[in-house]
Amino acid sequence: MSENETLISAARQARENAHAPYSNFRVGAALRATSGKIFGGCNVENATYGLTVCAERIAIFKAISEGERGFDAISVVTDTDALTPPCGACRQLIWEFCGDIPVIMANLKGRVEIMQMQNLFPRPFDSSHL
Repeated sequence: MSENETLISAARQARENAHAPYSNFRVGAALRATSGKIFGGCNVENATYGLTVCAERIAIFKAISEGERGFDAISVVTDTDALTPPCGACRQLIWEFCGDIPVIMANLKGRVEIMQMQNLFPRPFDSSHL
């Protein structure tokens, strides 16, 4: 299994734990640290929606909270025909903590697309603006 397939598989597995009783839009993410360790995350909804946390953010927060600081790829898996990219808030956090990494978008039917973060988030706000 290739590194990308391993990451997609981890995101698919994380998706199984999604808590999405309101939208039924279950998302899984997997972030690979440069150490090789993979951190999975799933979306966790709240009845107010505003307190919902995306799968990508959970994966990033888990990795950061466990001491990881370097990352080389993230995968996002949904059960949609059109592949789902990270939302704007997640793009900001991916850029902040991971930089210009490949974002591997996949669905449950085996469709995969890889885009560099700079193409998904071409003019990010980062520390260079402070």
